[in-house]
Amino acid sequence: MTSLVWPEIYFIRHGETPWNAERRYQGRKDIPLNEKGRGQASQNGRTLAALFKARGLKPQDFEWHASPLGRTRETMDRVRLGFSQHLPEVQYDVRLMEISFGVLEGSLHEELPANLARAPGERDETYWDFRPENGENYRDVEARLVEFAGVLNGPSVVVAHGGIARTLRVLIERAPIVDVINWAPPQDVIMHFTPGRMELIGAGDV
Repeated sequence: MTSLVWPEIYFIRHGETPWNAERRYQGRKDIPLNEKGRGQASQNGRTLAALFKARGLKPQDFEWHASPLGRTRETMDRVRLGFSQHLPEVQYDVRLMEISFGVLEGSLHEELPANLARAPGERDETYWDFRPENGENYRDVEARLVEFAGVLNGPSVVVAHGGIARTLRVLIERAPIVDVINWAPPQDVIMHFTPGRMELIGAGDV
C-alpha cells in the first residue's frame, strides 16, 4: 500500500446530519443533511470555487467522485453549485461509502459498553482493527480505498465521509494511526491531499 502513488485530491466531508449532531454511529445509514449541513456544503462549494480560481485550476481538468449515499450526493450537488462552469459528470463509487458500523449503527456514542466500541476521544490504535458485528474495520476501508485509487486518472474532487477522511490521512499523508483515530474530520473545510501532506482550507483562507 505504501508504494501507491495518489493523485492530488480536494476532499470534502458531507455536511452535518441530525445523527452527527446527536453523536450517533451513522455508518451506512442513509441519513440526510440538516439545515446546518446544507449550509456547510454550499459554503464548501463557494470556497472550493474561489480556491480553484486563486490557484489557477480548471475544474474541468478534475475528476469528480462521491459516495452514493444521500448525504454525500446532496453535498456534492451543493458544492457544484459554487461553480459557474460546466463540470464533468460525477462518478458515484460504493468504495467511498462510510465505514460500516454494523449492529452499532443508530446507537449513541456514550450508550455503548466499552467492549463493543469506544467513542471518539477514547480510542487507541487497536480501534483501527476493531470490527463490530456485521460491520467493517479500518483495514477493510483501506483495502477498498486502494482499489478506488486504481480508477483515478488524475487530480480529483472527492465528497465522502469522516471515516474515509481518516483513512486517506493514513494512506496519502502517511499519518500515524494514533494521530487520526480520534480526529474529528471537519465538515466546513476543504482537505487538500498531496503525497505526504494534508492541507486544511476554510472559507477565510482563500
